[in-house]
Amino acid sequence: MATFLHRLGRFAFRRRGLTVLLWLLVFVGGGVAASSAPPPPADTFSMPGTESQKAFDLLKEKFPAAGAEGASARVVIRAPGGQDVSGPRHRPAVSGLVAELKKAPGVVGVTDPYLTGGVSKDATTAYAVVSYKVPGLQLTEEEHGAQAKAFENARAKGLTVEAGGDAVKIDTAMGGAEIVGVLVSAVVLLVTFGSLIAAGMPLLTALIGVGVGISGITALGSTFGLSTNTSTLAMMIGLAVGIDYALFIISRYRSEIAEGHERREAAGRAVGTAGSAVVFAGLTVIIALAGLAVVNVPVLTKMGLSAAGTVAVAVLVAVTLVPALLGFAPVKVLRRIDRKAVTGKPLSARQERRAAKEAARTKPNLGTRWAGYVLRHPVAVLLVGVVGLGTVAVPAASLELGLPGEGTMATETTQRKAYDMLSESFGPGFNGPLMITVSAEDAAAAAGGVGRELAKVDGVVSVSPAVPNAGNDTAILNLVPSTGPNDHATEELVRTIRAGLGGVEAATGASEVLVTGQTAVFIDFSKTLDDALVPYLALVVGLAFLLLVLVFRSVLVPLKAALGFLLSVGAALGAVVAVFQWGWLADVFGVKEAGPVMSTMPIIMIGVVFGLAMDYEVFLVSRMREAYVHGAEPGEAVVTGFRHGGRVVGAAAIIMISVFSGFVTEQNDLIKMIGFALASAVLFDAFVVRMAIVPALFALLGASAWWLPKWLDRVLPNLDVEGEGLGGRPAGGDRAGVPGPRREHEPVH
Repeated sequence: MATFLHRLGRFAFRRRGLTVLLWLLVFVGGGVAASSAPPPPADTFSMPGTESQKAFDLLKEKFPAAGAEGASARVVIRAPGGQDVSGPRHRPAVSGLVAELKKAPGVVGVTDPYLTGGVSKDATTAYAVVSYKVPGLQLTEEEHGAQAKAFENARAKGLTVEAGGDAVKIDTAMGGAEIVGVLVSAVVLLVTFGSLIAAGMPLLTALIGVGVGISGITALGSTFGLSTNTSTLAMMIGLAVGIDYALFIISRYRSEIAEGHERREAAGRAVGTAGSAVVFAGLTVIIALAGLAVVNVPVLTKMGLSAAGTVAVAVLVAVTLVPALLGFAPVKVLRRIDRKAVTGKPLSARQERRAAKEAARTKPNLGTRWAGYVLRHPVAVLLVGVVGLGTVAVPAASLELGLPGEGTMATETTQRKAYDMLSESFGPGFNGPLMITVSAEDAAAAAGGVGRELAKVDGVVSVSPAVPNAGNDTAILNLVPSTGPNDHATEELVRTIRAGLGGVEAATGASEVLVTGQTAVFIDFSKTLDDALVPYLALVVGLAFLLLVLVFRSVLVPLKAALGFLLSVGAALGAVVAVFQWGWLADVFGVKEAGPVMSTMPIIMIGVVFGLAMDYEVFLVSRMREAYVHGAEPGEAVVTGFRHGGRVVGAAAIIMISVFSGFVTEQNDLIKMIGFALASAVLFDAFVVRMAIVPALFALLGASAWWLPKWLDRVLPNLDVEGEGLGGRPAGGDRAGVPGPRREHEPVH
């Protein structure tokens, strides 16, 4: 592996003009393809194999008109001061609103609350349903503007008018997440490298990689059903890993230059060594993201595969475009040393490299001092790290999952106001009715019997009359529960109804009765995630474990990497629960309404965090193993790893945290929550697990950390991640179970 990448790096450096030109052609070609591609489809949500999805598919087949894709808005009208909304004072204004909405562009129908029973029992509130021809995402500014104007005209007459539904415009303006992340990353890179050229290179290559990835997603959107939201995770992950991967290549290049290698060889060795770590780190991220397909929820599969593709592009950019750009960069890509302080006069380039090499060897940096401290106090560091993360993880025991809805929106939004008004006037269950589908030879008669049986169930407020289809083989009932869609009692009601459907079918002659609706969908979705979690973790952790065994040729190193990941995930989930569910520091993070954690967030976070955790494990520990293989004692190998990799890993973690934290400013609740969760997880994993717990365990385990059974050592292929085949180091004896050259008195680089 290292030999191949070494040759690739040298080739990219030597043929830098061709390499850059090819990437520019890919970048421009992707942009052209994306701009000429058909519009992406609207977001869809499906769960194959669940009862809810089966009911939706049945409705689409048997009630094609009802299953139309057109958007709808539920307009809620309330008279001031508790007055009668149907009285002569306000009825003309309500009827005028209905008439104006009927004339609005794009509208195909509006229900009259006075003709359809849309007035509350206390006569203070009414609602009308506005139906549109096209889906919500395809509504034009003109159509949204006409809707808003009608509302304002009614409000001017003294009515309170609010609206919910997918036809009502939601403020989805981007919060500048990418800009915030890039700016913070630029500052961190400038501090790390001390050079504008070196600092700008990771940003440039990361943006090119993300541009290629997002262009590909956009170009293929209509073909594979990739919505606009699919690319958000890809952008978030692609930007973060793209900067980090380039950072590691450039940092190793600077190190090789300081060791005295000429520039092309330094580029080749940087790609051969750090590039090997980048490739395997990228593979772990790709495995974790692509593994989301195991969950069998199409929207998660699309998000995971799209993000995995963008990460693959980031890896290719790091091992080809980065060394090519290094070929164009002047020698000043290395931070200049204070010449006067060293010799009192200007140094030649060769003298400067030697001085840099000597200074790096003699002056311990922060990483060296920290590693020395951990090696002297491993038990204390281990206990503080584990207990600290365990404490932060405590709130995770109270994790409550839920699906996003208008009831969880900020209280100042019109959607939330409409939701609350309907709950107050029509009951909390009015916002989350259950839909019952009845299949039978005489569906109308069977559904009538089903309705009478269900009306007897505790927690049911009302059951609507049956609505059969044209063939009378399927009918629909709407059931209104006494509790809201996110209420635990409603979940229990759904389970009770489903458990008793066998008896209902036998008593009414129905061949099949299905329950769907918002709460039913949530129950089915939760079960889908629960059923998929163990296979997903087994697949992802299992494949990554095998990959790390190949990389490190050790059993204990991958094992502690996986255990450290569990600590990071637990702490991150605890932080999410504390902020988003309990409302701690809600104002600081812009959380307008505390509530259940979105159901999709934990499994997305687990997949992404596992990949990123293995990133830091590979980057930091691969340098330790390189030193150990070439003769360093276990403790010395830890110090060497931190001396060369601690600063870079720390900078990479800060960059990732800044990129993910930028997404906390987004209006989309799921993106905000994922950004916070990933930023927290990287903080815990990089600075507590990888930089504290991992070296403490290495100190306690000693040489046994690198133990590998002899039979397994013979079976495993030698991937040469450490670059043993690159030359430049004399050959010598091997350590037991750790193949590779060793020289007793060789300085570790």
